[in-house]
Amino acid sequence: MAAIIPKETIEEIKLRCEISEVIGSYFNIQRAGTAFKALCPFHKEKSPSFHINMSRQIFHCFGCGEGGDVVRFVMLYEGVEFMTAIKMLAQRAGITLRLEDDDGVHGAQKDVLYKLHHEIADSFHRCLLERPAAAHAREYLQSRSIDAAAIEEFRIGFAPDSWSACLQWAEKKQYTQDQLETAGLIIRSTNPDSRSPFYDRFRNRLMFPICDEQGRVIGFSGRLLEADAKAAKYVNSPETPLFQKSNVLYALHQARQHIVQSREAVICEGQIDVIRCQSAGFATAVAGQGTAVTENHARKLKRYADSVIIAFDSDAAGRDSAIRTARLFLNSGLAVRIATLPPGGDPDTVITEQGADAFRSILDAATSLLHFHINVLQETHDTKSEIGLMRATRAVLETISQSPNAVQRAKLVQEAAQRLNIPVEALHSELKQVGRQTRARSRGETEPEAPAAPAFPPEELELARHLVHAADHPELARLVESYLRFELVSSEPCRHFIECSIESAKTGQRIQDLVSARAGEDRSGALWSLTSRVLEEPSKSSGREYTREDAVRDLILGIWKRRLSAERQGLAAENVERQTQLTYDIKALGQWDSGSVIIEMEMENLAEA
Repeated sequence: MAAIIPKETIEEIKLRCEISEVIGSYFNIQRAGTAFKALCPFHKEKSPSFHINMSRQIFHCFGCGEGGDVVRFVMLYEGVEFMTAIKMLAQRAGITLRLEDDDGVHGAQKDVLYKLHHEIADSFHRCLLERPAAAHAREYLQSRSIDAAAIEEFRIGFAPDSWSACLQWAEKKQYTQDQLETAGLIIRSTNPDSRSPFYDRFRNRLMFPICDEQGRVIGFSGRLLEADAKAAKYVNSPETPLFQKSNVLYALHQARQHIVQSREAVICEGQIDVIRCQSAGFATAVAGQGTAVTENHARKLKRYADSVIIAFDSDAAGRDSAIRTARLFLNSGLAVRIATLPPGGDPDTVITEQGADAFRSILDAATSLLHFHINVLQETHDTKSEIGLMRATRAVLETISQSPNAVQRAKLVQEAAQRLNIPVEALHSELKQVGRQTRARSRGETEPEAPAAPAFPPEELELARHLVHAADHPELARLVESYLRFELVSSEPCRHFIECSIESAKTGQRIQDLVSARAGEDRSGALWSLTSRVLEEPSKSSGREYTREDAVRDLILGIWKRRLSAERQGLAAENVERQTQLTYDIKALGQWDSGSVIIEMEMENLAEA
């Protein structure tokens, strides 16, 4: 669902969210003259290289190169997308966003749904704590050793054993039946003799609120307390404008910062497992919600973590689910380990019966996906027989083919060769056949890996350093615009920055504001990294004999020389005439007087082409 926020609103949000106050609310920063500095939160360091420029309202780390404005900081630190960062800052600034998503649901309508979910969650919670009718729910939680602190932290509640309790509550709160149905809290009756067209979805159930990444309640999971073979053990909210279960990880809003800090998440199967883990100090525990872990879940975790540990039940279904889930994480570029729990065990029972240290030992001993998978295969296949080995090998190669990283695949092949006693070359050969279909499907279904931070070509980076001053030296902008075709700038961030510099010289707008408009949802942050770098570097002074304009001219000549040299190298051997002409032109590019004439001719040729 895409939503549009007016540019003026984004600027108002950034204006109200002073960057040092926002960053200072996350960790300690210290004033250094007119700026602030701190230890960088994005890489480990002992001396502060993270700087906040107050006048420009940007940050830059001279250690790892990260940089940007206040929106970029929130994206990086919280591990969220551009739109979520804007919403978080808007909430901080007290600005109400009015959006309309592609599904036609207006922001105002969603605000009502958020409010409704928050209030009904509080009502369920009070019911659990105070109502006599919830005594058996309190007894159940006590029997599971879930204490008052956990009940409060996770806002656990109870839905009364009534067909209309939610409807009656909503009437008092002046919510409509349409709003309740949209929220998934009531169901339309199909019984023509029913006295009401609706009835409550959740009845006589322990209620676990499901929250989004901002901690807002968006749905519920209700656990049955009575032994009733006709009813499902868990009932979850249906798909709603707020809740899409394939996108939601239970307790992620509580675990997110811990995951960002450790770069690793623990994946459980259910809510009580997660509650037990987080209460016992395993703060990075999360779980899928009402469905198997999906590719969307894997992509979401990839924003925060580099690796995951899967801690599913130890039964056959749990092991098979762990392998399927691990493949999804592997496909998303995450390193995966699988914990082996004792027979009949899950995180909840291990921690309850054996203690947190025992569970920590299990997590520490978690093995690679491949090691775990081969162990399972060897229990179900006779790998000493030819057919058993072939089947096990095929299954292992299907797992390996999920990895999008060539280095990781090579490492996995080596591990498989050692465990299965098969030559590496044979596995590589088979992997090519297995991978054709599997990898093609994976490429169509999963998000590509985040690109590596680009290395800026020296002459383009140097040109960007000089064009920082284009607003004060408009002759530099005119020089570049007249003698340089932007497509010759090979680095996209450098090209965008140069274009912003020229626009800044023409309009008087600040470069960082123009960059902010262009950077948008670019998660790689390459443009912001370049911009904050050149803005924060000490200004290069030019001498009387060799001016800044001279430097820009030499850089333009260098970029054109690179372009013509590449053309000459790519020419066929028989094209002697053009080769000779290019050799002459490249030599002429050694100085401005002769080189500028060549550039003008080449620009005319490119324009005609």
